[in-house]
Order: sequence, then C-alpha cells, then structure tokens
Amino acid sequence: MRSSRRADAGSVRLSQRDIDGLLLCGEHYGAPFDLLASALRVPVERLPAVTARWRRAGYAQTGRLGPGPGWCWLTRDGMTATGLRFPAVRPALGRLAHIRAVLAARIWMADSEPWQDGKPWWHSERRLRADHPAAGRGGHVPDAEIHWPSVARCPYAGQVWAVEAELTPKAADRTARILGGLLAPMRYAQVIYLTAPAARPVVLRAAAALPEGDRARVVVRDLPSYAFTAQGAQR
Repeated sequence: MRSSRRADAGSVRLSQRDIDGLLLCGEHYGAPFDLLASALRVPVERLPAVTARWRRAGYAQTGRLGPGPGWCWLTRDGMTATGLRFPAVRPALGRLAHIRAVLAARIWMADSEPWQDGKPWWHSERRLRADHPAAGRGGHVPDAEIHWPSVARCPYAGQVWAVEAELTPKAADRTARILGGLLAPMRYAQVIYLTAPAARPVVLRAAAALPEGDRARVVVRDLPSYAFTAQGAQR
C-alpha cells in the first residue's frame, strides 16, 4: 500500500537556529557571512548551506555587496515569516561597515560572562525606530539598547543600557551632545561605546568632560578585531 504524502513534503523545515539567524538578519538590516556564522555557532564553510535553505524557502537573499564576505538579508516573505515589520531591502552600501560593527558588538557582548548569566535582550536600532517612528527627531537614537531582566540572578537587574559602535571620529561637540542626550535624565543606566582606534580619542575626551556622576556611567572599549571587514571569507 502506498504511503500517504506528508502535507509539508517539499517545504523547508526550519530549526530554532534558522529562526534565530533570520531574526538576526532582519534586525540588523543584513549580516556578513563570517559574523552570521559566528552568531549561529556554525563553521563558516557550512553557512552557505544554511542560507541556501533560507533562499529556497523564499525568506532570504545573499550576495556580494562590497569587499570581504558575502551578505545575507531578508526578503518580504522573510520579514513576514519572522513577524518583523521592516522594509525588505538589501543593506545600503554606505552603511555596510557600520552594520558590521554593530553586529560585531552584539556578538562580543553576548560572549561575556554577565550576558550569559543575565540573559538580557538586545533591542536593535531598527526596532527602536520602528517602535517610535519619530525617534531621532528629538534626540539621538543609539545603535542598540540592552534590556536586563528584573530577576535575582541578573547582575544588572532592570537596567537599560545604550550601545554605540563608533568607526570614525565625529566632531567633539557632536559627540558631547550625543553623550549628554543619552545620559540625561537617567535615560540609560550605562552608555557603552565600542570604538575603532581612530574614533577612541574623541570619545574619551567627551566622556572625560562630563560631570563625575555621568562620567561613571560611560564605558569606552575597543571594537573587537572582527568588527572590521574580513577579506576572502566565504560567499
């Protein structure tokens, strides 16, 4: 007797890792292959098979957008499937370096012991702008917020942090205005600046000029080395 055909035969069945990866690409405008592989904890040489499955489902597109590895971004169907309300567009060429740096910052922070203990939520700039369409008109929108849950084991229970990834130095007065806006009035418990070497001196000077109480709430660290374009990575 011939077995009955499954209702989902021929469809792409997604794992939780697939769902996590699709959400990551949607929240960050897109993701370069090497960092996407790192975030999903899969060898980079295996990632093309993962993203091919997403393409087959109609949820993602991939391609070379500039120097370094290929990129993956969501289609309209991918946005719908993940429940994200963002426009389905490929990452803008002029923002590739910044998008990469912000995703690298997220990966770096997620590998830290406090993150593993506290399990905070990363609220991306894209989510911030979607939740508040007028965001940016009255003040600076950070690259991300980190929301720490109010649970006993969490080292920063109930706190919200702002994250900034800075690749190039801004004018000193502009950096000072951004810092002042993020710190007042207790908008964020901490402001985390992850900087490229060229941008670090300006950020440090702006932080040093803050009142003592505000200065203690600013943390300046180097961006991890993988925040910068990796040449010759997988397509």
